Amino acid sequence: MFLDEKLKYVRTHYSHMANITLSVPDDVYRKMKKHREMRWSEVARAAIISQVEKLEMMDQIAGKSKLNMKDIEEINEKIKKGLHSKLKE
Repeated sequence: MFLDEKLKYVRTHYSHMANITLSVPDDVYRKMKKHREMRWSEVARAAIISQVEKLEMMDQIAGKSKLNMKDIEEINEKIKKGLHSKLKE
């Protein structure tokens, strides 16, 4: 019975998250090591979640748009020409 009770607690700690490997420049890693109190995986997780939420919002907005790719390319060209002419002035 003691073994079953002990295993019950172990079973509750399964992770439902995927693991990824993250590379950072050496100088950033050295700075991170100076702050071992930080949970860097949590910092990265929060940043990734934030970016994914922004992308999902953009996808929703784009999904409601009635513009097609040709319209988008035309608008893009007009913006580029407008910026180019302003920079020439």
